[in-house]
Amino acid sequence: MSDESPGTQDDFPIRDRDFESESESDSAYDPEDPDSTGVDSADFDSADADSADPDAADWGSADRGADTGESEVEFDRRVRDWVSSASGRFRQTAAELRQNLAGEAAAKAALEALAARSETPPDGADLTAAAFFDVDNTLVQGASIVHFARGLAAHKYFSYGDVASALWMQVKFRVTGKENADDVAEGREKALSFIAGRPTAELVELGEEIYDEYIADKIWPGTRALTQRHLDAGQQVWLVTATPVELAQTIANRLGLTGALGTVAESQDGVFTGRLVGDVLHGLGKAHAVRSLAIREGLNLQRCTAYSDSHNDVPMLSLVGTAVAINPDSDLKEIARVRGWEAYDFRTARKAAKYGVPTAIALGAVGGGAAAALRRGRKA
Repeated sequence: MSDESPGTQDDFPIRDRDFESESESDSAYDPEDPDSTGVDSADFDSADADSADPDAADWGSADRGADTGESEVEFDRRVRDWVSSASGRFRQTAAELRQNLAGEAAAKAALEALAARSETPPDGADLTAAAFFDVDNTLVQGASIVHFARGLAAHKYFSYGDVASALWMQVKFRVTGKENADDVAEGREKALSFIAGRPTAELVELGEEIYDEYIADKIWPGTRALTQRHLDAGQQVWLVTATPVELAQTIANRLGLTGALGTVAESQDGVFTGRLVGDVLHGLGKAHAVRSLAIREGLNLQRCTAYSDSHNDVPMLSLVGTAVAINPDSDLKEIARVRGWEAYDFRTARKAAKYGVPTAIALGAVGGGAAAALRRGRKA
């Protein structure tokens, strides 16, 4: 916050001023004359702030001077405009509000799924620390929603022609390494049109099959090793993704993770309505979801760790005590360098070594087969 007084002319239309005595004010202001404002132009252009007596200030009877040519209505409008502008600095945009709603819905769904399992924390569990992993290109090679769409098409949920544009977005993502807001919005509309009127149980059931057929072999071994390291430390491990929560929870369950924060589609009586709760979980929404879950689970965010490949997740990465870039895009790589964040690149073994990844993690980037061969070589 600036130390400059908010009473400057640039920031506020009213400056500190000398208030005349009541009798002088009454003689200067004529209530029958609409052009008489009681405000002298000097009050706005050259008033001496030190001469004002705040104890004598009475906005209801202040002398506004007749030389400004500004009517009472115009003066009040200027004040209202300034107040509206100032309060706008603290007002949420529609997009921010949707992301907050998405974050709240994601946290609620995640905690309900966790409660349904009725699991008791193991002895020695670290109850105040957790790890949060982005999914696309961080844990899963490419975009999980595209793999999901391919699986749905294969199961006749919709046609391959319907997912052609989604596949093109994936090609762009692979080439540029960056997500695009327009692509995210288009993908949202497509997905909603496909699931409207479908039973939620059907999507969950298909998600299990699609994971086995299209996603299981696309998990980055290095990132998988990182998730296990947190689990071994007795910490919760959560996925945080724009992917539909039904698929995100399937991935988390198959990997033995705590749960998932994902995009929540609205449903009534077990049927999708074709609307989202808020928006696709993205950017600020992810940070809001993590914060909401942390509050309800009693987590200390300064003891938590977050992982992502995208600069879009900087809000989430900045929320925790330890931020780690995984397979970072160019923007996140630079941000990580400036902020001193760890950065791992599992796209090639050479890059994994370059980023100083521990041996076990570097082996994970190569793959289980190569690691096993190396172990056999050492035994020989």
